[in-house]
Amino acid sequence: FPTLFPLGIGGFEMKDCPVSLSFQQQAAYYLNLHNRSFCYHNTFIFVCLNIMQRRQAHLYTYFIIRKSYFSKIAQELALVSPEILNRLATCLENESSFSDLSTEEKGAMNLLKHVNTIAAHIPGSHASKILVRNEIHNYFGYFGLPQLFFTFNPNPAHSPIFQVMYGDSSVDLTSCFPKLVSAHERAIRLAHDPVAATDFYRFSFKCCFQYLLGWDFKKSKSTEEGGVLGHLRAFYGSSEYTERGNLHGHFLLWLNGGLNPTEVHKRLLDIEYQKQFFSFFDDIIWHHPPDIEIKVDKSFEPHIE
Repeated sequence: FPTLFPLGIGGFEMKDCPVSLSFQQQAAYYLNLHNRSFCYHNTFIFVCLNIMQRRQAHLYTYFIIRKSYFSKIAQELALVSPEILNRLATCLENESSFSDLSTEEKGAMNLLKHVNTIAAHIPGSHASKILVRNEIHNYFGYFGLPQLFFTFNPNPAHSPIFQVMYGDSSVDLTSCFPKLVSAHERAIRLAHDPVAATDFYRFSFKCCFQYLLGWDFKKSKSTEEGGVLGHLRAFYGSSEYTERGNLHGHFLLWLNGGLNPTEVHKRLLDIEYQKQFFSFFDDIIWHHPPDIEIKVDKSFEPHIE
């Protein structure tokens, strides 16, 4: 990257660097510099991610088999060449039938029945998704079934806070409806600086759980005052990118004093409990700020505040 390192210094994993940094730490450092050249570069982020994924695939991928098959499978595995695996991968991609495979390809295919690939530490892999599922099952076993599930989907394109994170100092955050640039320009900003979009998502997530749900991140427990749903006992979430390229998350919430579904169904047979149950949700769920009348100029575009 001659435009990012014009003097030829400051590269990754330099032996003469006085302080050793891992590749991932140094990449994160460059993306958080006040100089946004690294964030705005068209390929820097993709190249760094590709290098990290390849390293993780080489360092944290393991094969496991049953002990009784070890000697036999080890000999057969040594006979499988990369060319055979490439041909087999092409056949699987084209959804060819098993009978169309050659003898060597069938042998490699049969090995998959006895050899399992462990790649739980590689983000985006099938094994990492299984790891997330197992962690959720562990939460179920310890905390019981969650009381609430919600999707957290902040929209940076319409947020004044993101515009400030992007570097627009003209936005007045003290105003209820600050003046923003056009929707087209906001979309360009979002695509131009994905790091600011990620920072906005992290900021929104922490604000939601800290101020709305009453979670203390420093102590890893609910605050004494609690939040709009009471006191959180635990939560679990995973983040992903939508088809539009925006981050959003799916979260499970466990509440202190929360009942399991069987107990809730039994109590709902009581008319008084039904009124109390539904009035609780009617009281906390609003489509606008409660008891506040706001006159919005029709010329304004919809904003997410």
